[in-house]
Amino acid sequence: MSIFDKIKGEFIDIIQWLDDSQDTMVYRFERYGNQIKNGAKLTVRESQVAVFVNEGQIADVFTPGMYTLETQNLPILSTLKGWKYGFNSPFVAEVYFINTKRFTDNKWGTLNPIMMRDPDFGIVRVRAFGSYVIQVKDAPTFLKTVVGTSGEFTSDQITEQIRNVIVSKFSDVIGQAKIPVLDLAGKYQDMGNMLVQQIGPSVNEYGLELLQMLIENISLPPEVEAAIDKRSSMGAVGNLDNYMKYQAAEGIGQGGGGMSDAMGMGLGFSMAQQMAQNMAQNAGGGAAGAPPPIPAEAAYFLAVNGQQQGPYPVSQLMAHVTSGALTKETLVWKNGMPGWTKAGEVAELSTVFGSTPPPLPPQ
Repeated sequence: MSIFDKIKGEFIDIIQWLDDSQDTMVYRFERYGNQIKNGAKLTVRESQVAVFVNEGQIADVFTPGMYTLETQNLPILSTLKGWKYGFNSPFVAEVYFINTKRFTDNKWGTLNPIMMRDPDFGIVRVRAFGSYVIQVKDAPTFLKTVVGTSGEFTSDQITEQIRNVIVSKFSDVIGQAKIPVLDLAGKYQDMGNMLVQQIGPSVNEYGLELLQMLIENISLPPEVEAAIDKRSSMGAVGNLDNYMKYQAAEGIGQGGGGMSDAMGMGLGFSMAQQMAQNMAQNAGGGAAGAPPPIPAEAAYFLAVNGQQQGPYPVSQLMAHVTSGALTKETLVWKNGMPGWTKAGEVAELSTVFGSTPPPLPPQ
């Protein structure tokens, strides 16, 4: 190798960065000990900013374009180097390329549930997750406050810090919004805009800009979701009496035990009786001499542990006696009674307790 080739190889005359990654935010141009030649060409592409650093101090910043590096377009570096009348020799400077494109699909989520007060369910715990979009807004600030001397900086090195800021502000936003849990799903976009306004100033301190916040889901604890499903089922069946029948039928289908089985048996007897009546009416063909329909069975409300339950037809009360939910001391009431009365004092219910044996005599 000739001396000319060796000297030529030590000088850099083209400075550029072609990014083939998706997550690199900052790249330091590697010189491998070479010096930048006077009149070297600098190419800064769209979605890039080039920052020159001299001995740890930020000098000149170049936006997209092609530049010939001379004294007139390196004013700060010329001052730092003492180039009053231009320079003819190569110089040493660190060149950082900052990626200013939008970094999308950055994930965030609550590691722990957030407590909130809800008008329907009281105090509940919610979790949330989504994504956000950021962009470098101030390259020198981002380089000084976040990147430092790192030769290559990727987006995942800052997303964890931003996620912590988002979660902290999300707790404030969801508390200030005072939106019922059941209405949150229709407010994701509004809450996302509120988060951008709340979190934006904190993110700007890093030289970044928060462009968009997306809330993909806000979830509730399983027991609250089960309560919502139960309420939906009740709304579907229409009234409480039908709902109790629905619950009893589910108990039969799922093989439930105890009180569910007893209620299911009572409902099953009632359904069998109704089917027999329908079959008898169909066999009679609706003739003129057919007997009138059997009068509706009386239904009683029960007072169990201070809570009103029912009404239950008399044919189902045997199941409640079997399960222990109905005793002679239980208060009952039906339409037409002046007030709540002990079940043992209601003549119509005497048959319900008839099969119950008396207490065992003392030993």
